[in-house]
Amino acid sequence: MTAFDLTGQVAAVTGGGRGLGAGITSALLEAGADVVVFGRSGVPTELTDHAAALGRQVHFYPMDLADPAQVESVSREVLAAHRVDILVNNAGTQDRHPAVDFPLEAWDAVINVNLRSVFQLCQLFGRPMLERGAGKVVNLASLLSFQGGFTVPAYAASKGAVAQLTKALCNEWAGQGVNVNAVAPGYMATEMNAALLADPHRLAQLSVRIPAGRWGNPEDIGNVVVFLASQAAAYVHGQVLAVDGGWLAR
Repeated sequence: MTAFDLTGQVAAVTGGGRGLGAGITSALLEAGADVVVFGRSGVPTELTDHAAALGRQVHFYPMDLADPAQVESVSREVLAAHRVDILVNNAGTQDRHPAVDFPLEAWDAVINVNLRSVFQLCQLFGRPMLERGAGKVVNLASLLSFQGGFTVPAYAASKGAVAQLTKALCNEWAGQGVNVNAVAPGYMATEMNAALLADPHRLAQLSVRIPAGRWGNPEDIGNVVVFLASQAAAYVHGQVLAVDGGWLAR
């Protein structure tokens, strides 16, 4: 048993079957937690096999974060079956258009998934945590919580808001035993950044600024989420922790 051990706990992870989410799920399993994965597609066999080898369980519940009624109904179903100790709001979406031409429908779609669903899930899962006087919430922010980016105004706005929401919930919940923090991933070699990875000029332009000399991977984020979900972070509240290879320091 260490301060990082999550044995006997249950974590819920949105988008926990792919990309950064799969890395988060894997790290939580390795720390001893069982994991409830929310998503639109299932959990890959590599993750279920990994869980079985560790003696852990992965439960998959289909959920469309763009549908608030579904978010509520599925969450209540999960809460009726599991005591969820850890909530990780990982899933997100983005759309690229010059700001002057950004469609309002696309704006609403990004804000609804990246911000509204995060707040809704914090409410739903936070309530029983507050009643117990214990729980951990980890939100996924972004470098664009601090910077503006290019042609992604809705994504930048949503992630800036996630950072502020994290601080707002901290102010209300820290004294009641619930830790609310956020992780701000740097440039990650995942599907969401496929357009950047496929552009040699932009890839070189971004990579040269990362002091660590590489893009991040899902394991880099998963390990930090485990820290924030563990007793080791008992006195960490309201932080937006950049995991960026030093990007913001450059």
